[in-house]
Amino acid sequence: MTAPAVDWRLIREEARPGPMQMALDEVAAETAAAGGPATLRTYRWEPSCLTLGRHQDPETVDWAFCEREGIDVTRRQTGGGGIYHDGRGDIAYSIAVPAETVPGELLDCYHLLCEPVLDGFDRLGVDADYVDEPMPELYHPACYLRELHPAHDVVAKGPKEDRRRKIAGNAQYRKREAVIQHGSLTFAVDAGRHLGVFADPPVTPEGFRERVVGMEELVDVDRADAVAAFEAALSDWASAAPEASVETDGSWTDAELERAEELVAEKYRDGEWIRTRPGSGGA
Repeated sequence: MTAPAVDWRLIREEARPGPMQMALDEVAAETAAAGGPATLRTYRWEPSCLTLGRHQDPETVDWAFCEREGIDVTRRQTGGGGIYHDGRGDIAYSIAVPAETVPGELLDCYHLLCEPVLDGFDRLGVDADYVDEPMPELYHPACYLRELHPAHDVVAKGPKEDRRRKIAGNAQYRKREAVIQHGSLTFAVDAGRHLGVFADPPVTPEGFRERVVGMEELVDVDRADAVAAFEAALSDWASAAPEASVETDGSWTDAELERAEELVAEKYRDGEWIRTRPGSGGA
């Protein structure tokens, strides 16, 4: 499949708090829907952050652990379980594009927008692909420990390994005639902290590492080079489309940043919104 032939901007990795990162994903979708540029970006969580799935029960969170460890907590617009985004160990990306330019079938849309993600792993020498064999659920509240899905879960293995472990998860939602896909790409695994954000998970750190792997375990690469590989893959994917343009050093407008701050205050940093399960009396 070919990337949408639209005007793109690549916003290179920025370190911001999780609530702001989630707000910027939403703003990017609004911009794309309003006729502005489609957005490709990588980003970093500062401080480390737990994002709850849209319908996740807040009682599954160990709030005291998060506060003690200085871990932000916010809620995503996408579904699934909670994800601990380590400030070093997680490389995040998102793609925001007009809905009319991508397939309407969910699986086809995932596979189109994941093309640069798989290319990024290939550039790093990581043997990664969609999961094709069932992996049973270990703990439902944690996204990385749920049953894996071939539409959006990516697994990888090393050259001397037979088993594949989860290395990336991707999710989508639609807002104002735009599609936003974001994903968590695991560079390094801190199993203790990932499990610690949840209330009494029945999984040990050893069990977590049996399911999840980071890039640094599989190839000799530092984090900056890994980020650069994914940024190049995103840019090359978009620019290969006929009549597409890519601004490779894109940035947010002042109006977008102001809108994002509004969204942070309204929900992504609002304790009541975060701690209320949508569909159960929440917004």
